[in-house]
Amino acid sequence: MGGAPGSRVEKVLSPVSSRIFAAPIALALVLGGCASKGDLDISDAGAGVTAVRTACPSVGVPAATGDMTLFDPATSRDATAIDVVAAMTDVRSTCNDAGDDVQTNVTFQVLARRSNASGPRDVTLPYFITVVQGGSAVVAKRVGHVVVHFDAGQLRASASGSAVAMVARSAATLPEDVRRRITGKRKAGSESAAVDPLSAPDVRAAVLRASFEALVGFQLTDDQLKYNATR
Repeated sequence: MGGAPGSRVEKVLSPVSSRIFAAPIALALVLGGCASKGDLDISDAGAGVTAVRTACPSVGVPAATGDMTLFDPATSRDATAIDVVAAMTDVRSTCNDAGDDVQTNVTFQVLARRSNASGPRDVTLPYFITVVQGGSAVVAKRVGHVVVHFDAGQLRASASGSAVAMVARSAATLPEDVRRRITGKRKAGSESAAVDPLSAPDVRAAVLRASFEALVGFQLTDDQLKYNATR
């Protein structure tokens, strides 16, 4: 896995990996063919609602990690000591499912403002990408850096960042028996017709295991997280 200079791997567990870049940092599993979500599928065998499930990880910014505030002196939390404020915005993603891995490309913008405009200045801000499985298990994480450049006399500046998250196709694919249980047609009046297959604990667990998130945010210290959560 490649990465930006100075980046470091926090945790990587198979079958998921992630990569991050400081410079310009999907598999789709369709159940029921090309039908749209919620389409009614009727045949002599019975009726059911076609389910469309994507294995592309959902992309977002975890709570309290989309902003970073730097103080001078660093130990102060007084408003008069605020040095630089940065915000992550315009987070976008695309998926590529051409190979054995689901590749999600994430891009974002960093908007920064400094308090003292004298002289040119480069501010290096750490950020992360994590791959989360089942809503809670962090299976991969990588930390990189984005550099915001301020020209002399400039109070505001911006920079671009991008990241790539990789998820194994096999990990994001539902087992065949679970797919059949979800999409199988059920005749009206039968016992199975009255039961939502997703209400079965083993089906819910299988869907959860095959669901991933790619999350990006600033790599904050405990004090910075506390500041964001309580300000």
